Amino acid sequence: MPEVTTNTITVSLPDGSKRELAAGSTAADLAASIGKRLAADALAAKVNGIVVDLALSLPDGAKVEIVVPKHADALDVYRHSTAHLTAHAVKQLFPGVKIGIGPAIENGYYYDFDPGRPFTPEDLEKIEARMKELVAQNHSVARIEMSKDEAIRIFEDQHDPLKVEIIRGIPGDHVSCYRQGDFIDLCRGPHVPSTGKLGVFKLTHTAGAYWKGDEKNPMLQRIYGASFLSQKELDEHLARMEAARDRDHRKLGKELGLFLMHPLTPASPFFLPRGATVYNILVDYIRELYKKSGYSEVITPQIFDVELFKTSGHYQNFRDNMYSTLIEEREFWVKPMNCPGHCLMFGSLHHSYRDLPVRFADFGRLHRYERSGVTQGLTRVRTFCQDDAHIFCTPGQMAAELDSFVALIDECYATFGFTDVSIALSTKPVNAMGTDEQWAWAEKILAESLEKRGVSFKINPGEGAFYGPKLEWQVKDAIGRPWQLGTMQLDFNLPERFQLSYVGEDNKEHRPIMLHRAMLGSLERFIGVLIEHVGGAFPVWLAPVQALVLPVSDKFLDVAEMVANQLASGGLRVDVDRRNEKLGAKIRDAQLQKVPYALVVGEKEKEAGTVSVRVHGKGEIGAVPVSNFLRDVRQKVESRSAELHINSLN
Repeated sequence: MPEVTTNTITVSLPDGSKRELAAGSTAADLAASIGKRLAADALAAKVNGIVVDLALSLPDGAKVEIVVPKHADALDVYRHSTAHLTAHAVKQLFPGVKIGIGPAIENGYYYDFDPGRPFTPEDLEKIEARMKELVAQNHSVARIEMSKDEAIRIFEDQHDPLKVEIIRGIPGDHVSCYRQGDFIDLCRGPHVPSTGKLGVFKLTHTAGAYWKGDEKNPMLQRIYGASFLSQKELDEHLARMEAARDRDHRKLGKELGLFLMHPLTPASPFFLPRGATVYNILVDYIRELYKKSGYSEVITPQIFDVELFKTSGHYQNFRDNMYSTLIEEREFWVKPMNCPGHCLMFGSLHHSYRDLPVRFADFGRLHRYERSGVTQGLTRVRTFCQDDAHIFCTPGQMAAELDSFVALIDECYATFGFTDVSIALSTKPVNAMGTDEQWAWAEKILAESLEKRGVSFKINPGEGAFYGPKLEWQVKDAIGRPWQLGTMQLDFNLPERFQLSYVGEDNKEHRPIMLHRAMLGSLERFIGVLIEHVGGAFPVWLAPVQALVLPVSDKFLDVAEMVANQLASGGLRVDVDRRNEKLGAKIRDAQLQKVPYALVVGEKEKEAGTVSVRVHGKGEIGAVPVSNFLRDVRQKVESRSAELHINSLN
């Protein structure tokens, strides 16, 4: 029988209804058939679960969603299209610039270029202006399928070797490109149907970026752009960015005298006296939590024979991030983690089931090689310390240990004012050790530990450590930015590789379970995050200088010293502003240094035995007897209160 053909197709809509269209109709045709408003708002389409261009012909029986601005998939299409718009403008303004890639990212996009020189702020202004012109010109955006050879000729003709390199690495014989006006770019898509659909964007900054993230490749210039579907959202984001600049821990660290970086030891911070004070108070706080939770603190070496890391698997899976040296013809490696050393300790001692769980805590210094292109202030460094601990327990003890840690980390984050906390379960990565069955079991244990507490979590597929799955705690700071801090990793591999054992109730040897955990994570990174969270204004219990005494003039310097000595004897960290400056300048500088309390002493205070208290961010609150001030602040320090108000006014 001859094949039956039809001139129509039927597609299904999200509400379950069906619509009949002429064969060959596109997603744009479907939108137009539904209504003018939908056709005007359409950015792309989702066909059988895949986001595609509106110009795509629809297959018979397809399930179709029209992607409008409020659709969950709209932002990625919009942002990636705006990245192409940026490259279009750059090519017009700087024809010799070579183009790289431009993906959508959180809050916007970036595009990599090889301009031969760094872009200037003036360049960004010109590029942004040209982008707006291209939006007004409303160029249609068309997908073009072509052979790889043809694509290579196009990009060779326009002197874009980075694109040629990408094309050569794509499997198959054909690629897709997108053309808008006089600009063509290699891309899988999808894209908005025309440049007129775009327009809500702002070029924010540039940064150096190695091609393909490899430091052996050329350094490119990456232009970052913020992009949203409404001007209101963009304005709110730019306001957050401005707030983030004011809170930048690198800026505040310098202004507040907390830490410094030096080119002779890249990405390795020096903590100045005030920064070291914060650092040590954090360590003391974690030690206090350890005492309540049954941890034993240990101290382990910095360097080990390479055989240790071959046994642990770090040599095979992590050596590109490690430092090594040769000593007496033996190869030694600097530890990037404490876990292998803790395995040596556990394995060197005899353990009964009665001894378990064993909880080793370690504040040892760690070193990891991070490429210079990714290091950043305190948040990405090469030398750091973790509030690191490893728990060796029986399988039956594991649930209780997980439950205890979740409670501990909740208490810890609440102390620092992190109230918006989320958890992710990261599962088996590509380079995993162990069997699929072991991973499935371990992931199930972690998931159940959270479910039993009624804690919601998301899954991060393939993001686990090579030795086991992990839970990751993410907090949002005061201006809504997410930071990943604590982790709990369930490890069934290292106990096996190190042949660790304990004697069970049956007098036979059994393999322990190993739990890796940290609450703050890297102390360096946590301090950077905390500086930005509090804007440099630490709570009084953590402030490096809790009170600064300000004599009205040199005449009252002796009184100021007496007040400072009384407060210091009572346990406060206090200093005196001894400069021959006007009082107004001293008060202003105390505010800039974000000292919780500035205590003014003059004739009136000298006679009354009081101090005039100025609270950071709130101004003067009145005169307070020195002994009352000391009592109230000590109560705040002991309770780790974030509130600065003094109750005992005279």
